[in-house]
Amino acid sequence: MKAGFVIFFSILVIVYLLINLYVFIRGAQALTSFPRRLYICLALMLSLSFLIGRFLEKYFPSIISEIFVWIGSFWIAIIIYLFLFVLLIDFLRMLNHFFSIFPAFIQKNYSKTKFILCVGICSFVSLIVFWGFINSLFPQTKFIELKISKRSIHRELKILAISDIHLGTIIGKKRLTHLVNRINELKPDIVLFPGDIIDEDIGLIFKQNLHQIFKKIKSKYGIYACTGNHEYIGGIEKAMTFIKESGITILRDSAIKIEESIYIIGREDINAKIFRGGKRKSLNEIVRGLDKKLPVIVMDHQPLHLQEAADNNVDLQISGHTHHGQMFPGNIITGLIFELSWGYIKKNNTHIYVTSGFGTWGPPVRLGNHPEIVLFKLIIEKY
Repeated sequence: MKAGFVIFFSILVIVYLLINLYVFIRGAQALTSFPRRLYICLALMLSLSFLIGRFLEKYFPSIISEIFVWIGSFWIAIIIYLFLFVLLIDFLRMLNHFFSIFPAFIQKNYSKTKFILCVGICSFVSLIVFWGFINSLFPQTKFIELKISKRSIHRELKILAISDIHLGTIIGKKRLTHLVNRINELKPDIVLFPGDIIDEDIGLIFKQNLHQIFKKIKSKYGIYACTGNHEYIGGIEKAMTFIKESGITILRDSAIKIEESIYIIGREDINAKIFRGGKRKSLNEIVRGLDKKLPVIVMDHQPLHLQEAADNNVDLQISGHTHHGQMFPGNIITGLIFELSWGYIKKNNTHIYVTSGFGTWGPPVRLGNHPEIVLFKLIIEKY
């Protein structure tokens, strides 16, 4: 693992812990009657639960590690929204300091106001996080019809794409079984997994024998995947073993011709260089030598450099990774980072779709978007 990634992860952890410290200090000022020692113990447990859970999950997996991961995952969502509310309140306090905007009854009963406000905000945040959890459990099926002008023995193909499953402690056997059943109900010709099939810990996935569930997928012309950043975070070699044992063909900067009528390309995740050094192949290198008269579909986990697909006359690129921010206002950030955070655009003759993904990372919560699986009906018009 490259030093740059370790530094980035360390900074992320420090920022997360500082956010917790800020919120808990403000909470202590509002909950003056709450026992101090109990409050400190609770603050430490909640702040560190996700980190403790991930550590135990990797080295000492058990029901204890799962409990810590679940608590910590929900806490990440809660602390983000508590932090935003506390920032807003402190901004209003600053305005009040200079312009006296608070009404008299707040100034008169300041301690009581802080207590009521603290309880109210905690209750509201808990409700929206719970709603976000419910929302994350029910993926929608999106149907998209696309027309391309290429030569093929097929006039129509049903291509199903599911990105960002994030198998692990949060999304396990039950959720995967429901997904496989839904896939089979849709009767796809081709199934594509554009990265992040796994979350972080591979051992837990093998322990649950989840590869046996993948083998129940029925697809006329096969199941294909490309790498995502989490395949590397979890350990690329173990991840590749799991994917292959699941009956999935993994494409790493390579193309495969199906039924002599369509090409599927899987690109290596762009962050591969962080973990193993080197560079991934350019799309131009991968398509070189392919019969350009046939349809070409590309899986590229992260929706970066979208013009590259258009420049190489790709018919359809499918990406994921963004989760569309997963929790509002995260979508504003992903919207600034990526040209397309969620949805469809067309560049020249190239159709591009970025899916919000099936699963979640960190908090099992989605707010401002929904999980999805996408069924493309590809209509091939011979030219």
